[in-house]
Amino acid sequence: MLRECQSLLLPFTLQVLSSDRWQWQPDPDEGYTVQGAYQLMTSQVPSTLDDADKLIWHTRVPLKVSILAWRLLRDRLPTRVNLVTRGILAPAAHFCVSGCGEAESAHHLFISCSTFGSLWTLLCSWIGIAPVYSTSIREHFVQFTCAAGGARARRSFMQLIWLVCVWVVWTERNHRLFRGSENSSIQMLDKIKIFSFRWLKSTSVTLASNYHSWWSSPLLCLGLI
Repeated sequence: MLRECQSLLLPFTLQVLSSDRWQWQPDPDEGYTVQGAYQLMTSQVPSTLDDADKLIWHTRVPLKVSILAWRLLRDRLPTRVNLVTRGILAPAAHFCVSGCGEAESAHHLFISCSTFGSLWTLLCSWIGIAPVYSTSIREHFVQFTCAAGGARARRSFMQLIWLVCVWVVWTERNHRLFRGSENSSIQMLDKIKIFSFRWLKSTSVTLASNYHSWWSSPLLCLGLI
């Protein structure tokens, strides 16, 4: 619990001379209004956990990434917990490669790990949305995809970002395990920014010339806010 709290607070810097305040994430400039809340609720398309299977396929995402997501949703990745269950590893070898001391299940590695899980908080801060909390990977995928609003273009962007993130987490996990190399959460976030930019710029003439804008505000760069 303490580690999860620390990961949530990681991207924030306390300002001594500034007062605490609430912020309405869907419209930080105008703030909360009844009309704005109503428009947000009515614009979103209801999603179910079954939608997660459809979301793994994205025209701008490499096939290998979608296949990884397909295996993840079915808990078929060779995490240490799965390898112990199959008798490939000894029970004592089930610990997460991050060194957090917890068992390396798929949910732990991608959602709740104090190292890899904190990446979602950084990611939401970069996009400018509230963090997503869920009890399963499928639920997290669906909720994250809708977290920036119900417009189709926004959902498509969030869908791509989720897929990029799980790809970066899994490759980082493997590099730590087999190569002995290690990237920080900030470095992993930078990889997400780079990969998503590369995958999207091939279909956007304006995006290719707005790299610096992408680095600071991706939704604004894409014209989605």
